[in-house]
Amino acid sequence: MRYTLLTPVLTLCCSLSPFAASAAGNLNMICSADVVVCEQMTRVFSQTHPDIKVSMVRLSAGEAYARLRSEARNPRTDIWWAGTGDPHMQAAEEGLTQVYKSPLLTQQHDWAQKQAEISGYRTVGIYAGALGWGYNSKLLAEKKLKAPACWKDLLDPGFKGEIQIANPNSSGTAYNTLATLVQIMGEDQAFAYLKKLNANISQYTKSGSAPVKAAARGETTVGIVFMHDAVAMEVEGFPIKTVAPCEGTGYEIGSMSIVKGARNLPSAKVWYDWALSAEAQSHMKEAKSFQLPSNTKAEISEYAPRFEKIKLIDYDFKTYGDSAKRKALLGRWDKEIGSSAE
Repeated sequence: MRYTLLTPVLTLCCSLSPFAASAAGNLNMICSADVVVCEQMTRVFSQTHPDIKVSMVRLSAGEAYARLRSEARNPRTDIWWAGTGDPHMQAAEEGLTQVYKSPLLTQQHDWAQKQAEISGYRTVGIYAGALGWGYNSKLLAEKKLKAPACWKDLLDPGFKGEIQIANPNSSGTAYNTLATLVQIMGEDQAFAYLKKLNANISQYTKSGSAPVKAAARGETTVGIVFMHDAVAMEVEGFPIKTVAPCEGTGYEIGSMSIVKGARNLPSAKVWYDWALSAEAQSHMKEAKSFQLPSNTKAEISEYAPRFEKIKLIDYDFKTYGDSAKRKALLGRWDKEIGSSAE
């Protein structure tokens, strides 16, 4: 296997494998999962489809959505894989992605098929994960703080400067958090909560998983993230404890979309179908990805947080995947939270 690193694009070319490629050519992909997962899945695809040359760039979900909007008149991206479903839904609504019904769609869980249906088959669910946080148990003990079990616990003055969360303008994780709190509390109450929480935030990061990685390194005590990202730090051996908020929490449906006007459409469809297969999704756990895969027959890591053990809200993907709703919520966040955080 040969790796050639291009900035900012990673190109992977691999040797022949027992699997025949379904198409030959190039594939330009944006990946919005953790970079380790992006590299793992690109590597495995290149092994099974050696005559498709994949150029992959890793961007957060918010950045990917912005990239697709900027390229709308002259698309350079063929497929967008992973990242929270809200920006995928917004891209679908704006006609930035195209309709495609994979023959493997019926193999997916109901929540993945519903994601495809409500988007007009312009995006599809590929994995799911619940929102929560991870805290550094060593730092918590040193600072004599009580373990936060509920959203309200994060407002404890003892956590002043001890919490990180991403910026919802760049991060799908953080936008999901914003939308989750609005659905739990109501919009005005959610923003009142966020204003109080802001006093305890040390940094609004660019990437959704960055806060818990900072907690693992001892740079902060709590990181608000998807629970599977916190679990990944636990499995690595860091003193991170994962929390599902007691009041209830939202969840993501990580999604996949083919870009409208894709230059390498046949290759994009090959990736799309492959990525929905049980075989492909079973490889995600090898990269310590602890989401719940969409294919009903895919192998699930023993460490993956199970939905049946978490108090989930009935997250409204259609409403909060609407571009007008997103614009309004982000505008209010910028005015009431972001401006005071600068």
